[in-house]
Amino acid sequence: MAIPKNDEDAQMDALDALIAERDQWRDRALRAAAEAENTKRRAETQANDARAYAIQRFSKDLLGVADSLERALQAAPKESEGATASLVTGLELVQKSLLSAFEANGLKKVAPEAGEAFDPHFHQAMMEQPSDTVQGGQVIQTLQPGYSLFDRTVRAAMVVVAAKGSGPAAGGAYSEANTTGGNLDEKA
Repeated sequence: MAIPKNDEDAQMDALDALIAERDQWRDRALRAAAEAENTKRRAETQANDARAYAIQRFSKDLLGVADSLERALQAAPKESEGATASLVTGLELVQKSLLSAFEANGLKKVAPEAGEAFDPHFHQAMMEQPSDTVQGGQVIQTLQPGYSLFDRTVRAAMVVVAAKGSGPAAGGAYSEANTTGGNLDEKA
């Protein structure tokens, strides 16, 4: 047989239910406020990124111009006179101005020197070859410079990387005259 609850117990149960409901609504309000704050921060970050990287596409298009200008200067006669010398000087000034504009807008040239460590974030290995001058995993030569915009790669530098086991003291398989570098099974 059930014992009837008195009014005081009923009121306490109702109060407990109200407190639980209040805690639920408080938790929901706190979660909504946190979500709103996260959304605000995310929107600010995206807006800042959009402003900072708005020129990325435009700068990527200009890299082709910079490459063509570099090739034109490399093909220009070194010992020239008169109009040809003026043309070469003009091209050099245009290149300098273009590179200055790149720097002023945060676009930096990435052209690793021989011996620098290969960084897959900024370098693209075009080939790997043995080297007597640099250790394995280091850059031997830069084939084409890359560019980064505020530490974000716009175009990776194309490089030649030293093969594993390379280096001045390596004395590996490539140091012997009759070695081809491949695994040869002479029994086959």
